[in-house]
Amino acid sequence: MTDILSPASPEDIRRQLLSVVKSVKGQIRNAENLYVSVDLKKPRLQSAPAVPETEDSWHGLHTAAAGCERCALSKTRRNVVFGDGNRSARLVFVGEAPGADEDQQGLPFVGRAGQLLTNIIRAMGLERKDVYICNILKCRPPGNRNPLPEEIRLCEPFLKRQLALISPEIICALGSFAAKTLLQTETPITALRGRFHSYAGIKLMPTYHPAYLLRNPQAKKQVWEDVQLIMKEIGLGGETTTAREVVP
Repeated sequence: MTDILSPASPEDIRRQLLSVVKSVKGQIRNAENLYVSVDLKKPRLQSAPAVPETEDSWHGLHTAAAGCERCALSKTRRNVVFGDGNRSARLVFVGEAPGADEDQQGLPFVGRAGQLLTNIIRAMGLERKDVYICNILKCRPPGNRNPLPEEIRLCEPFLKRQLALISPEIICALGSFAAKTLLQTETPITALRGRFHSYAGIKLMPTYHPAYLLRNPQAKKQVWEDVQLIMKEIGLGGETTTAREVVP
């Protein structure tokens, strides 16, 4: 038997090191197996394609959205409604989902609610080309039903990438679904609107959806109050414009 106090030979040291390395590798493999087995119990979030921060980013992201088949809406849509406007906009409007007119034309907010949004933007002293407009969902839910949680989960990464590429000063969340999704809250829109919140370090103003105003014109005063807060934040005039002028 080798005396434990005797100096170890190079061969003994080599064998001991190999034994340690083998033991460490085994522990790493066990940890990896444990991690995978736990992770597989949870659904994996499908994220938007990773594209570089260049002009080609928009092309790659738009192409990925146009060919998306992540949920059943891809089977009923006519067109993917990706978004429209200034990719360097200071202000981004985010709605809920495309409607029939948007699905037909492939552009966001072009129906009656879209005309109302255009009036609001112009009352701010801007044009649609000055802002960016998009939705939580890029495909129309059949019959204009509410978005399903799974549809939002699968489609939201496209929106997150759009907002990251634009990096606006302010986001205006139009309606309950947009506000709750971006703010990750169940607080009703009635309690959220009227003040700024934060989304990824960007100021976010929730307000009522233009479609809601078509059904409830009495809410136009509250929307115009929210819009004026946005205008003040980005240094726009137009304070003399009334809610009646914005929403005839």
